Amino acid sequence: MSDYFGKETPKLGFGLMRLPKKVLGTDIGQVKKMVDLFMKAGFTYFDTAFVYGTSEQDIKKALVDRYPRDSYTLATKLNAFMMCHNEKSAREQFYKSLERTGAGYFDYYLMHALMANNYTKYDQYHIWDFVKERKAEGLIRNMGFSFHAGPELLDKLLTEHPEVDFVQLQINYADWNNPEVNSRLNYEVARKHGKSIVVMEPVKGGKLANPPKEVKKLFHDYAPDMSPASWAIRFVASLDGIITVLSGMSSVAQMEDNLSYMKNFQPLNEEEQKIIREAQKILGNSAEIPCTACHYCTEGCPQQIPIPDIFAAANLQLGNGQTAQAKERYAAIPEGHRAADCIECRQCEGACPQHLKITDYLKQCAEMLEQ
Repeated sequence: MSDYFGKETPKLGFGLMRLPKKVLGTDIGQVKKMVDLFMKAGFTYFDTAFVYGTSEQDIKKALVDRYPRDSYTLATKLNAFMMCHNEKSAREQFYKSLERTGAGYFDYYLMHALMANNYTKYDQYHIWDFVKERKAEGLIRNMGFSFHAGPELLDKLLTEHPEVDFVQLQINYADWNNPEVNSRLNYEVARKHGKSIVVMEPVKGGKLANPPKEVKKLFHDYAPDMSPASWAIRFVASLDGIITVLSGMSSVAQMEDNLSYMKNFQPLNEEEQKIIREAQKILGNSAEIPCTACHYCTEGCPQQIPIPDIFAAANLQLGNGQTAQAKERYAAIPEGHRAADCIECRQCEGACPQHLKITDYLKQCAEMLEQ
């Protein structure tokens, strides 16, 4: 795949990981409204994954069953270390995804969440060859992988697998120089190899939609009508070589906000870039726990601890000094599943794409919130 989006206006992608919920599952009615708004505005890229709960089935109802197949592009992912235990069960994810979505083929197909502690699974199960074979059959149009590690491993993978068409990277202004995430360095490696990029976590799991008050003031003073999320998404959309910027929208309101500035996208100007650099300085001193609420850490937790919920409560205090609100939110977490109930098995740390020292953070949260 050529770098065909690099010289065009970057587009907004609809990330389907955090769809709106009702008591008994996904709010399909609201998802349909969001899909309609998205398509009407001229955007076409939808991103799901085998391990995103009922997301693949949901997008069948909201999109695939309602729109011509050539009017949208659909991406999904095969995860070789979650919800499978051998090569056969890993490969079956592809065919199950075809069945769930009813899409007939995938425009973009990814090996999911490659990290230092799992990437060899994709070799062990011969997934690279399997995906190439499905592409040769026409069931996949573009093959790639999503990535949560450092530039050395990314360089190794792209050197060993020049056949990949694109790579999906976590890029946002808060993590641009974060040594745990390496947004800038990973971006530069991908571009060195001539790969186009799909951006994930541009709003850092929603964190940059509600940044610290000093950052909010910076943005508001310059452009009072622009949301903090718009700064985050426009930052990554202004980079070269971007196929699309995924936003995990959870409501019609979030969709409308994103469309308001991406429909007629304008790259950040020089003054806006300077403001982003000021925001990065502020965030570099932030005490917040840098969790993106992906919930990979909760799969298999023997204590069923809702780790992202605990971190979200703690961040109310750590980020904005909202101590009472933090303790109130924490009190809603059931007894027996709180921070102090962690048995330090550390399975969560092996699953965390951000490589957080989750056990240490849980100890901190227990000290803060269980007094």
